Amino acid sequence: MEEFYTLTQQTIAEQIIDKSRFIAIAVPQTTLEQIEQAMQRIRADYPNARHYVYAYRLHAGFMEKASDDGEPQGTGGRPVLDILQHGNVWNVLLVVVRYFGGILLGTGGLARAYRGTARQVLSEAELKKLTLYEVYALRVPYEWFEPLKYQFDQRPWIIHQEEFSDVIKLLVHVPECETELFKKWMDDFTRKQVPYEELGSVWG
Repeated sequence: MEEFYTLTQQTIAEQIIDKSRFIAIAVPQTTLEQIEQAMQRIRADYPNARHYVYAYRLHAGFMEKASDDGEPQGTGGRPVLDILQHGNVWNVLLVVVRYFGGILLGTGGLARAYRGTARQVLSEAELKKLTLYEVYALRVPYEWFEPLKYQFDQRPWIIHQEEFSDVIKLLVHVPECETELFKKWMDDFTRKQVPYEELGSVWG
């Protein structure tokens, strides 16, 4: 997986369905510890609710989990998780708090209510796309700097750092899917006069 979406900040959405109040809270998180703390905070912020249905996805280790929290099996957590999976959204905890309004919705109605509330909060959230980049360190002779910089500007190859000394040292981020193209292009374009080395990968 070379790219995914995540939240920039906590987002809340709410709807009333047959007198039941459904409140979705989407929280950016990256660890299980953060998720447990966020769950405790949400339970404190929304006390005495009937259910705290949730799903989360953590990109590190590709961990995901869903909980119906007492609702009939498959009517809460699974629909919420489906929304996250469909949007390719990771590193997020999505909780749908339900205050029961006295009217039974049935399994189909519950699933639609939880899925719809989860979809609503994601539609209102500010999402950002993260791409997997390979980082390259280049040692660029001065005569090659402007031609390379111009060429990089035409491509999704991003210069993140420039250091001027006897040569110009560049840190360049290349999308993972373009690494082989980048290396072949560098060798051909510079006739192997600009050495480079791979430093590893980062999400950005």
